[in-house]
Amino acid sequence: MTARTLTCHVESVEDLTPDVFRVRFAARPEALAHAPGQYLEMKLDDTTWVPFSIANAAKGDGVLELHIQHWPERSNSARLRSLLVAANQLELRLPNGECVLDLDDPSPIVLICAGTGFSQMHAMLQAAFAHGLNQPIELWWAARERRDLYLESAALHWAASQPNFRYVPVLEEAPEAGDAHHQALEAAGVEASFNGHIGRIDDALRAHAESMAGKRVYLSGSPGMVYACVDALTPLGVEAGALSSDVFSYAPREPLLDPALVSG
Repeated sequence: MTARTLTCHVESVEDLTPDVFRVRFAARPEALAHAPGQYLEMKLDDTTWVPFSIANAAKGDGVLELHIQHWPERSNSARLRSLLVAANQLELRLPNGECVLDLDDPSPIVLICAGTGFSQMHAMLQAAFAHGLNQPIELWWAARERRDLYLESAALHWAASQPNFRYVPVLEEAPEAGDAHHQALEAAGVEASFNGHIGRIDDALRAHAESMAGKRVYLSGSPGMVYACVDALTPLGVEAGALSSDVFSYAPREPLLDPALVSG
C-alpha cells in the first residue's frame, strides 16, 4: 500500500499507566487501511514527523489506535501529549513499514517485544485471531517492572481464550503479589499470577526458548534489544529470512546472523 497523508479526528486520549497512554483516531475506513505490523507518522509541525506503530488491526471501522510512551523530561514527548489533548484533528502519514504479519504463512509465530513495542504485536495478534490462525503463537514481552506491561490484561485474556497462544512476560524486577497492577488485573477478571521470567529478555530466550527452526519471528524494540535477541535465537536455529523487524530497515546490521553463533 502506498503511504498517504490525511487529516484524522482525535477521538480519545486515555492513560493506560502513568507512563503510557492510548490515542484513538477516526477517519474514513478506507483511508486508514494498513497491514498488521505497519506504522504511521504523526505531524508535529511543518518539519517534524514522529513514527508510531499502529496498535490495532484494520477492521473497517474507521478507528486507528496508538500506544505512546510519555517521557515528561523529553520536550518532544511533552509537546506531543499537549498537542493530542488540545487538538481536534491531526495530520497522519500512513501506512509505512515492511515488518508485517504474513497471514498466509502457516509457520509457528514468535513475537518478541519490549515496552510499547507491544503495540505492534497487539495489532498482529488482533489480526491473527480475527483470521483464525491456528498455528502456535508465542508472545515474549519484556519490561522493567510489571506495571510497565500496560495492557497485560489483553495478553492474559488471549492466553486464556486462545488454545494456540502462549504469553511469556519477562521483567527486570520481580513483581510483588497484591500490588496495584495485580489488583487491577484481578478487577478486570483475568488470572493475575505471574508466570514469566526475571532478567533480560535475551537471557530469558537463551535459557527458556525452544528451537526456532521453522518459526517466523517478529521483533519490536530498540536496536540493541532486537539484535541481542537475534543473537540469542541464532544458536536455536532461527533463519535470517524468518526474522522481521523495523530495526532491520533503519539500523541494519551485516551480517544479520553472527556466523560464530549459527548452530550446526
